[in-house]
Amino acid sequence: MSDPILSLVGVTKTYNAGKPNQIDVLRGIDLSLDAGEVVALVAPSGAGKSTLLHIAGLLDTADKGSVHLAGRDMTDQSDRVRTTARRDDVGFIYQFHHLLPEFSALENIALPQRAAGVSVQQAQDRAMALLDKVGVSHRATHRPAELSGGEQQRVAFCRALANGPRLLLADEPTGNLDPETSDHVFSTLMGLVRETGLSALIATHNLELAGRMDRTVRLDTGLLSPQ
Repeated sequence: MSDPILSLVGVTKTYNAGKPNQIDVLRGIDLSLDAGEVVALVAPSGAGKSTLLHIAGLLDTADKGSVHLAGRDMTDQSDRVRTTARRDDVGFIYQFHHLLPEFSALENIALPQRAAGVSVQQAQDRAMALLDKVGVSHRATHRPAELSGGEQQRVAFCRALANGPRLLLADEPTGNLDPETSDHVFSTLMGLVRETGLSALIATHNLELAGRMDRTVRLDTGLLSPQ
């Protein structure tokens, strides 16, 4: 059996350690994602889901425990190694699109590829192909301010997939959209994930959306449990 794409073992995170207002955000988290598995992360506001996603995506470090990405222990790796792994193996999607406003949709998707050493033409070709998959290739030359909320988030999906990651981490990816647009955009995201065979950990408050994933885990009071 192949190694999980993501494995968290005994992960803890505390803020203001040793102070009266100490907050134990994560209290020994164990979680594994197999190749191609899509897992919903459900948590009340303030429960630490963003912290968990940041640790899983190597944007933050745990106080204790280990993080394995694609079979490799990333816990004590250098910042350079973690940055490279994050760039090549992890895609991030947030509630707000965070597209660069001065660049077009196509340029926003090409930029992370250029940072990874891909040629201009190859980056633009892949960007256009991804835009076509999500149905907004006709908006390729438009800047974010000229796009609707749903279009902006589709472009953000494409950017997250630009470097062909193995793991997708999404924090309330449709939380800023109206219900109808949210459903359509989520369907687009799931189509992309299934087509590319990605593993994905998707945080959501929407239990209907969570039910469309392979399984659901719940984070509450610093602990993770199946739901």
